[in-house]
Amino acid sequence: MTIYIFILLFSVFISAFSQVLLKKSALKTYGSFWREYLNIYVVPAYAIYFVAVFLDLIALKKVPVSFVPVAEASSYVFVLIFGKLFFREKFSARKILAMILILAGIVVFVL
Repeated sequence: MTIYIFILLFSVFISAFSQVLLKKSALKTYGSFWREYLNIYVVPAYAIYFVAVFLDLIALKKVPVSFVPVAEASSYVFVLIFGKLFFREKFSARKILAMILILAGIVVFVL
């Protein structure tokens, strides 16, 4: 079952990465409707998201449903870290507190 938990967490991780690609695309201006939705960021983002959903389906066959909220909560941590890495976003005191609470909740659940 441990491998399925890792698959679930990996799917959450790549889903967060696909959000980064979509945000990169949203920050650009495109000359046409087609370029706005069919570009180097959007197409791979949706492909990655499709893989994430597929991995979710595989993992959820074996992972207890009670673990799913914990795995999905980790996406907030991934998004915060990706925001810092790719967009140079600042960590406010609220964001840091939220990340600590999320990680503490995960630790409490796992232990």
